[in-house]
Amino acid sequence: MSASAIETAPPIRAQRGRAVRAMVLGALPRKLPFERLALRGAALGLSLLAWHVAASSRLDLGLVTFRNVPTPAAAAQAAWALLHAPALPTHLGASLVRVLSGFLAALGVGVALGLAIGRSRLARDLLLPPLEVLRPIPAVAWIPLAILMFPSSEVSMAFITFTGALFPILLNTVHGVESVHPRLVAAARSLGAGDAAILREVILPGATPSIVTGAAIGMGTAWFCLVTAEMISGQYGIGYFTWESYTLQNYDDIVVGMLLIGVLGMGSSLVVRWLGARATPWVGAGSQR
Repeated sequence: MSASAIETAPPIRAQRGRAVRAMVLGALPRKLPFERLALRGAALGLSLLAWHVAASSRLDLGLVTFRNVPTPAAAAQAAWALLHAPALPTHLGASLVRVLSGFLAALGVGVALGLAIGRSRLARDLLLPPLEVLRPIPAVAWIPLAILMFPSSEVSMAFITFTGALFPILLNTVHGVESVHPRLVAAARSLGAGDAAILREVILPGATPSIVTGAAIGMGTAWFCLVTAEMISGQYGIGYFTWESYTLQNYDDIVVGMLLIGVLGMGSSLVVRWLGARATPWVGAGSQR
């Protein structure tokens, strides 16, 4: 038995399919019409223009000043120099390994805990209170304890990345499990499905779009936490490069490091959404009913 065999409440399935398709697939550029792409390009162009005007005129607003902020042209020159620097592959490789290891661990643990909390009242009472206490702790606060807990700095930085990605994945998984309509579960039971079959064929497919959303958010949070860890404990990586540029007063490289982090975070989140869309073909089918 599969989830597609359960035809109970088709209006609910169609409505959920349209909403989830817009949430999961709407961020992919290839799905946007030309007008929206042009509007987004214009927004980026206006942002660059505002940056150029503020930096070139050394704008000083009192509370905020642009006297030491490099112009877009200076940042572009620094980015071109970084692309030809021999240290760039080392920085990129170190950051990508740390992000992927922490993110994949958080994905496995977050989905498992989310399924348990969403389906079991006992698991919710036992697991959710301590997790909610840990969730607001920022990544910076974990750094000293991670250094004490793990003998390797690489493992400690991966752990900090893990903590950053875990909670978005966990909470979205719980939300996805709870959003599965009870009539689908009741229909599966009426067809003779046991708890394992319901979890595999109904709950997990129904919660997958929310899991994908949580994974995309968690990937961005993982980059944020990784950069924080690399600024303090790393010797290589994009965060270390950005912090080192600040200590050496290479302001152009600071902007380049920040933009590189943004591009990597956005690109990795889009990859997660694309993989999630490929893994949930029934979402698109549901929106066409």
